Amino acid sequence: MKRIVICALLLGGMLTALAQVDKEKLKTGNKKSPNAETSVTVNGKNLWIAYHAPSVNGRTIFGGDKALQPDDSVWRLGADYVTVLHTDAALDLNGLAVPPGDYALYVFLDKGKWQLIVNKQVMNAAGTRVQWGIAMGGTGDGTTDDPAKDLGRVAMTMGKPAALVETLKIALSAAGNKGKIDVAWENVTASVPFTVK
Repeated sequence: MKRIVICALLLGGMLTALAQVDKEKLKTGNKKSPNAETSVTVNGKNLWIAYHAPSVNGRTIFGGDKALQPDDSVWRLGADYVTVLHTDAALDLNGLAVPPGDYALYVFLDKGKWQLIVNKQVMNAAGTRVQWGIAMGGTGDGTTDDPAKDLGRVAMTMGKPAALVETLKIALSAAGNKGKIDVAWENVTASVPFTVK
């Protein structure tokens, strides 16, 4: 009997670990930062990123102390809930091994040399819902990124768009087993390559 209970608990834990985030539960209805998604299929394996896309609205977003997202800070890569990466396949993300699963994405804004943060904690501490992207309560400053739960950080290739990008855009693209995550907002573009294993 003890073995049956242990097996049931292990199986339940494995199923929970393999469970995919329900994208419908990420939708907030926030018209100022609407739901957005990008997806690609590589060798029959699905990859998607679900996020909320804020707009510039005349603000300074990046580049300095008075910016909405100042240098040397962690950005939640969107608005509202954390930005979620789902992959059915193992990935090599610019040298970082990413097993199949769901991950929260953040960006460390290192004075124009951004690093994409892949974090294993998608659900809130109680495990009841996807976590909000910024810390709630206290000072209200900072993100919910817990560095102890980071899978890793990878350098992004930086650039500038031809014109101001009013609304945050994240795009997945692929050719063969190689692809790229592109991010564009305000006066910045950033990308990171990946290979599907």
